[in-house]
Amino acid sequence: MYKQILVAVDGSVHSKRAASHAVFLANSTEGSHVTLLYVLDYDKARSNDIHNMSSEDLHIDRKNKIMPIKELFTSKGISTEIKLLHGEAGPVIVEHANQENYDVVVIGSRGLNTLQEMVLGSVSHKVAKRVNSPVLLIK
Repeated sequence: MYKQILVAVDGSVHSKRAASHAVFLANSTEGSHVTLLYVLDYDKARSNDIHNMSSEDLHIDRKNKIMPIKELFTSKGISTEIKLLHGEAGPVIVEHANQENYDVVVIGSRGLNTLQEMVLGSVSHKVAKRVNSPVLLIK
């Protein structure tokens, strides 16, 4: 059914829930492969909380954030890889998903109301609208 699964992760509770659902999907299809995609926005990362880290330290920090999520898959024997890309999350996820032709994209949603989504924008909403393959939004 879903052999190639992309899971957008950022270490948040929402992405952990999405990963849990992706484990279920991957277990349902023998030979499935999961790509955990973390998009690193240097501008936001540098201005928010990581002023004194080099790019390499930042990569290591983010990879360490994702490792518990990867363990969800590897503990079940599911083939998994981590991919770190750079840029604004929504457009980068869309571009990567459309280039690689995944069978399904799984992404967590914060559950923004209509006004919040209009003002703040929603990565999951952008992904759902623009990715060519099916998208599973997990609340």
